Amino acid sequence: MTGKFISLEGIEGAGKSTQMAFIADYLRQHQLTVVETREPGGTPLSEEIRAVLLSPREETMADDTELLLMFAARVQHVQQKILPALAAGKWVLSDRFLDATFAYQGGGRGVSAERIQALSEWSLQGVKTDLTLLFDLSVATGQQRVQSRGNARDRFEQQRNAFFEQVRHCYLQRAANEPERIQVIDASQSVPLIQQQLKTCLDKLIRL
Repeated sequence: MTGKFISLEGIEGAGKSTQMAFIADYLRQHQLTVVETREPGGTPLSEEIRAVLLSPREETMADDTELLLMFAARVQHVQQKILPALAAGKWVLSDRFLDATFAYQGGGRGVSAERIQALSEWSLQGVKTDLTLLFDLSVATGQQRVQSRGNARDRFEQQRNAFFEQVRHCYLQRAANEPERIQVIDASQSVPLIQQQLKTCLDKLIRL
């Protein structure tokens, strides 16, 4: 039996990492084998590409360079980790996947959706998530959460609020276009309420 593929999406500070552990535990309570991973990253080579993408640097990274690096990391991730896990009947839980590229490189950087779609079709050959959980909250709230962590900001976290407004808008637009696959989670609510929303979405997928 083929496993299921779930991704978690959202702007910085949306709480994906916090809820990922809850989702993994919830699925395991239903006797499912879960593989937790992330993008960019997920394999040793993809993690090296992640370091290049996230590290602040003096040299400005061209938008197309960023886009191609994202896809390079993703292809390796899909071929070496995601597809083998799904073929083995495992459930894959990924912190970000293709929707993030449409939102960040498309919405944020302004790369055309057609170019991203063409790269996706060529490189992923139809691989997509069964369910995407979009953790949505205001940019102002997300930035407050990032600031409260007190950590050094990576190259994406250093972007201006206008960038994240565009990212959020693109995410919500994709959710409106694919309401069956992308479920919007109100990330501004309390943790118990967020987890109740998650259970509802997960229960539906588990029953399929």
